[in-house]
Amino acid sequence: MEPLETGHPADVTGLLRAWSGGDRNALDQLAPIIYDELKRIAQRCMMREREEHTLQPTALVNEAFLRLVNVQGVQWQDRAHFFALSAQMMRRILVSAAIARGAEKRGGAAHKISLEDAEIVSPERDAQVVKLDEALEELAKFDQRKAQIVELHFFAGLNFDEIAAVLKVSSRTIVRDWSISKTWLARKMSR
Repeated sequence: MEPLETGHPADVTGLLRAWSGGDRNALDQLAPIIYDELKRIAQRCMMREREEHTLQPTALVNEAFLRLVNVQGVQWQDRAHFFALSAQMMRRILVSAAIARGAEKRGGAAHKISLEDAEIVSPERDAQVVKLDEALEELAKFDQRKAQIVELHFFAGLNFDEIAAVLKVSSRTIVRDWSISKTWLARKMSR
């Protein structure tokens, strides 16, 4: 498994903070690093899909990157903050795509999203993605960290060691919280 980032953490954090302060040169230096990392995250996330699926992780990365670059007023704390927000962006994109395809199936006027004509999730999973999103919203109300773990693992494709680094807790804590979250979500979604 490749490391979560290619640059030194302090360098990335410094560039993120400089970008927050309005330094466009910092964004120019940071862009290749974060784009490559987002692409690796999307590729790992998409590896769970069935073989015959025509997913295009690049479309997910492009959309997430564009949204992240255009976010206004974020004071980046560190790379962990960046990857947590990246996972949220990917989650929103995937859920929006699932909702849009569901509306199209029912003959409704679907909300247009800019995913370059690419499918991000299979039609069979659309309802499950929306259900998972709703369950995660409920989980976050009483345990934000457990919801973040699911989001980082499911939507951003991070492994448990990477999630531990992002959330600054032990891998054992992540494994324990994942197990609890998975059980809770399975019960919630089966209702």
